[in-house]
Amino acid sequence: MKTRIIAIDGPAGSGKSTTAKLAAKKLGFLYLDTGAMYRAITLKVLEKGLDPKSEAEVSRIARSSSLQIKQVDGSNKILLDGKDITEKIRTPQIDENVSFVSEHRMVREILVNLQREIGENQDVVVEGRDITTVVFPDAFLKIYLDCNLEERARRKAVEFKEKSISTSFEDQKKRIASRDEIDSSRKFSPLKKEDGVFTIDTTYLTIEQQVEKVMQIYREAIS
Repeated sequence: MKTRIIAIDGPAGSGKSTTAKLAAKKLGFLYLDTGAMYRAITLKVLEKGLDPKSEAEVSRIARSSSLQIKQVDGSNKILLDGKDITEKIRTPQIDENVSFVSEHRMVREILVNLQREIGENQDVVVEGRDITTVVFPDAFLKIYLDCNLEERARRKAVEFKEKSISTSFEDQKKRIASRDEIDSSRKFSPLKKEDGVFTIDTTYLTIEQQVEKVMQIYREAIS
């Protein structure tokens, strides 16, 4: 590839988004959160009262929607049909339904094409669930962030509490376990860790330590 792509995969709550965002800032790369794209489509599907499990309905929404990602101060702003929905896609309701939306083959094809277009002309740190396996299989660096279920549930519960969104550790544990099952068992582009991918277990790491691990792998790759 002409551009340098750092592809990061991993389950919900493993620290992908924050780690990728901070690593991109340090490197001067674009940060791309692909999960936000699926969340945006999920939001529109739910707002229209459609069934997120219906491939025909969800694919129609994906084809007809205008989706833009803008970089603002190192963070992604998600624009759906010209409206900023960045905060609206980070709720338990979206968490609960996004895996249904993202398992549809046509939806993935539409959004993967957009993701590849973004990575064609600029260096990118991109994170998601099929980035190392499907979107950028020839990426300059491929990394998998892992973390045990209890810690991921704790992180999500804290995140929502900071946003004054009612939830609990046990509720998040059930929701994340359900997402893990759907994401890893879906027919198209499942979440999986391939041989040869750098693995970082983030269970006992701070965000700063996670970012430094990524930076260390990158420095070794270019030396």
